[in-house]
Amino acid sequence: MSEIKNILQKLLEKKISLNEAEKLLKANLIEEVGDIAKLDVFRKTRTGIPEVIFAQNKDPHLLIEIISGFLKTKKFAIISRYQDAQKNMILEEFSKNKDYSIDINELGKIIVIKEVSFSFIKKGGIVGVITAGSSDIPIATEAKVIAEAMGCRVETSFDVGIAGIHRIFTPLSVMIKRGVHVIIVCAGMEGTLPGVVAALVDVPVIGVPISSGYGIGKKGEGALITMLQSCSPGLLVVNIDNGFGAGSSAAIIANKIAK
Repeated sequence: MSEIKNILQKLLEKKISLNEAEKLLKANLIEEVGDIAKLDVFRKTRTGIPEVIFAQNKDPHLLIEIISGFLKTKKFAIISRYQDAQKNMILEEFSKNKDYSIDINELGKIIVIKEVSFSFIKKGGIVGVITAGSSDIPIATEAKVIAEAMGCRVETSFDVGIAGIHRIFTPLSVMIKRGVHVIIVCAGMEGTLPGVVAALVDVPVIGVPISSGYGIGKKGEGALITMLQSCSPGLLVVNIDNGFGAGSSAAIIANKIAK
């Protein structure tokens, strides 16, 4: 049961007063950590998208405080783009607590900490995730973890770029047969693959430009421009390396279709 439903249920059962219910609802909107971080712990209830803790450049001690703030008000915390020192401190702080499980995805640089008894509610959405090359897999993995946390089943196929265009047809056919509602396509270099996929399927395609290009590609800018300029209809584009944005957008679309 969501926090809002739990509060309203207590109100209906006359376990709390109207004023107490109002205070609880307001209190759940923002959780403060010291004078620095304000956690939007109700975001998932409002939008369906969980707030993810972006670890990059955060002081490890502050990061631990933020995670603790999440776990006080929710049953899970998702930490993205962590660094090794942060990961080690997270393990030191939370692995000794048997009430929590810690899932570390080294490839996607993303950690999910949750209560042992907690599991993400399956909502029926099915998301496909494809990468053009192996360099794109870390961002694709981030998108996969986010979509799964939002209740989707995720089908993946990696390293099927246009350098060997024949490789895309079989995995794409399998995804369509399995009923994917939306497909995320991650590509660096010139970023052609998302446009190709969008021209072959009748479901929305989300292109993710990856910062694996070089020279005039300017760390993903070439891929971004190609995707934005694509003549394939049905192609949506997120920012460079934005696995979180792609995963959350795909999950919203897929879950709405499934519903």
